[in-house]
This record gives sequence, structure tokens and C-alpha cells, in this order.
Amino acid sequence: MTKRIFSGVQPSGTPTIGNYIGAMKQFTELQNDFDAYYCVVNEHAITVAQDPAELRKNTRSLAALYIALGVDPEKATIFIQSQVPAHAQAAWMVQCLTPLGELERMTQFKDKSAKQGSVSAGLLTYPPLMVADIILYQTDLVPVGDDQKQHLELTRNFVERFNNRFTGKKEEGILTMPEFYAPKEGGRIMSLQDPLKKMSKSDENQKGFVSLLDDPKVIMKKIKSAVTDSSGEISYDKENKPGVSNLLTIYSSMSGRSIDDIVNEYADAGYGKFKQDLADVVISVLEPMQARYDKLMESSELDDILADGAKRANEVASETLAKMEKAIGFR
Repeated sequence: MTKRIFSGVQPSGTPTIGNYIGAMKQFTELQNDFDAYYCVVNEHAITVAQDPAELRKNTRSLAALYIALGVDPEKATIFIQSQVPAHAQAAWMVQCLTPLGELERMTQFKDKSAKQGSVSAGLLTYPPLMVADIILYQTDLVPVGDDQKQHLELTRNFVERFNNRFTGKKEEGILTMPEFYAPKEGGRIMSLQDPLKKMSKSDENQKGFVSLLDDPKVIMKKIKSAVTDSSGEISYDKENKPGVSNLLTIYSSMSGRSIDDIVNEYADAGYGKFKQDLADVVISVLEPMQARYDKLMESSELDDILADGAKRANEVASETLAKMEKAIGFR
């Protein structure tokens, strides 16, 4: 039986090439080997204040990007979280069966709450919603970065607790025990201006990231201004040459070539030629994706795909929800 994989991205602005290389690029690869469910997690987005019109726009835009990047609706189920009511329903049950201490220990809650003057209850309790996202699809594998591993551990703890309590079996019960799926090399792309911190679309320095919808001229300018060092030598050494190593990782991930092969080609070329060619590679990947994205945003095709995805997701999620409700005494 084909294993099932689930992943979701928040619609909080246009993703960067870091998001693409670290997660979204793998969506297209994973859909060929797994029963894939890819969600736009707009319910997670409202743990912080959102402008309604902007949230609607970003939600649709992210769904269009999934498809433009190569996710095939015939192979994978693409849907919007809020269009599947079972997510919020299951999340309430997860909350009621999760000790408060487990949520207070979540490092992302500590980090995010420290940056906000007013903290919503949702910011504390959104990990149970993430647990619900995963368990509703009886997910076998979850591709997560380092910053999300704690949440997957929370999910695993919940599955063990739920199955043990309601079926007497820790791993073989109502809910499937999810496993980590480790992304390939390139899972962590760093800022173009500060190669010691992760690339982020929320970076105040716009030169620090390349957006998937950046104009080719902007991409060229950002990559040409990327921080390197004074040696002029192109080699892969994360500790001593973090800037150059980051650019090599981007080049390798976007081109499909090995880092050693790229290093050999540019051994005597210098940073100028290397950056120019890297920008050309990034643009060659993003331009056709942007053209597909523009067509999707202007047509009803995207809405049809999302409606079909929501229908398929609802069928699977409702089946799991019914089993949970029966176990807990609601049915």
C-alpha cells in the first residue's frame, strides 16, 4: 500500500527560493512516490492579526504557486485548510487531550510570544491544530524542517496517548503514527545578506531573500549583491565561507548539479561570473513558473482544482474524525 505524506504552508506572503528548495521543490518529487496531501494552512495564519482581503489573496496565491511549481492535481490532493471543517473539530479534541505543559514548552510559542505585545490563545494552542492536520489523513510521513520537529514529536505523543487510551494499543490503533521525512541537502537556505541566519520572507532587508515572484531584473540584482568574502575562491566550506557555500547550495538545488561539479567549473572564474550564472539559473527556473502562476490566478481553473481537492480531503478527514468521535464518546 502506498504511504501517505502530508505537508502544509502558511499563506503569509510570497514564499522565497529558500521555501522552494527546502520544502516546496520536494512536493513535486514526493507526489510520484506517495499519496500526497498538500494544504494551504490558512487557519494557522490567524494566530496573528491578518487583513481579511490580504489573507484571501495570499491563500489563493499560495495554492496557485503549488501548481505552478509542478504539483499535479491528478497526483496530489491540493486544498485549503478552512474548507475542511474536520481540522478545527479534531483540533478541539486534541486540545482537550493535551496537557497544558506540553504546549507551554513549545519553543516556537516562546519565540513568537516574546515578539508580540498581545498574545492570542490561538498562538498557544495552534500546535494541536497542526496535530489535527497530520492525524486526519492517517499520515505516514511528514516532511519537516528543524524548526517543526518539536511539533511532530507532539503529534507522535498524542497518537500514542490516544491509541493507548481508547484502543489499548500504542501504535496500532485508530490513528497512524507519523514518521519524520528528512529533506535532502539544501533544506536550510540562508540569507543572501547574512549567511548565518535562515532566509526569510519577513526579513526587513529585501536583499536578503529572493521571492518566487520577483522580477528577473530584481533577482539578478539581489544575487549579484549577495555577501561572499574577500578571498575570491569558490569552494564549499560552511564554517569559513558561509556566503559562498550558501550560493553553491542554491546553485546545486536549482540546477540539479552536484556542488563538486559547480566548484570545478568556477575554480578560476571569480565571484562575478559565478553570481551572474547563478542568477541566470534561478531565473530560468522561476520564469516559466511565474508564467503558469499568472494564468492560474486569472482563470477559474485554480478554483476548480481547489474545490475538487477540498472534496477529496473532506472525504478522508471526515472518516478519521468519525472514528475519533466514536472513540471519545460523541457517537
